[in-house]
Amino acid sequence: MLSTAITRILLHGVRSPLRPAGSVSVLSRLYRGDAPEVEMIEIPLPPWEDRKNETVDIKRKRLLYESRKRGMLENCILLSTFAKRYLESMSESQLREYDRLINEPSNDWDIYYWATEAKPTPDVYQGEVMELLKEFTKNKEMEQRLDAPNLEYLDKSSQ
Repeated sequence: MLSTAITRILLHGVRSPLRPAGSVSVLSRLYRGDAPEVEMIEIPLPPWEDRKNETVDIKRKRLLYESRKRGMLENCILLSTFAKRYLESMSESQLREYDRLINEPSNDWDIYYWATEAKPTPDVYQGEVMELLKEFTKNKEMEQRLDAPNLEYLDKSSQ
């Protein structure tokens, strides 16, 4: 049995000198998943465009940076290790295809799901580079891929 004072506190809340006497406190508990309904807005992104006046060297450097700086850690690791292995040997058309693949989709999870073959790749992104990325993602050599590779491999003067 609860005392009358405790019952009153549980039902009506504790009166505070800062709260007016007529105010009523509402006791409620939120649980995970009880988020209020919020209307989501979609922010339009500018369409992807091929950078026609960019040199191959600059494109490789930009793609290396963009492979490392993703919206999610899984893609940072996956794409940066992929770029370390293949970016230097890619032809101009492969670089263009890779550029479109990592920069046109607005959702990094899509790229991850396509690379891991959890979802089918849309035809527009299907190609030589996507197939290379899918094979790389399978990690048949059982490499430990826990972090983006160190950039020391780019310093050719130390080799």
